[in-house]
Amino acid sequence: MNITLKPDHNQFIEAQVKSGKYSSVDEVIAAALELLADRSEHPQSDRYQEWVDETRPKVAAGLAQLERGEGIDGETAIATLKEKYS
Repeated sequence: MNITLKPDHNQFIEAQVKSGKYSSVDEVIAAALELLADRSEHPQSDRYQEWVDETRPKVAAGLAQLERGEGIDGETAIATLKEKYS
């Protein structure tokens, strides 16, 4: 089978190989096809639902903190994150 890729798709695949995450173009294509097959078989992926189930209590806890006045302003939050990940 011969496939002609759009230039942006080709660049994306090459970037994935260059990143070292994949050792070949074939690996990138295989990973993409696995994701497509999973998405076709499970439109509401179990992984997505797990993420939703894990995230809901965290969001609820954050909202409760805000309601109690325990929040911080955006500038302080950004400064804290920049310091943490610098």
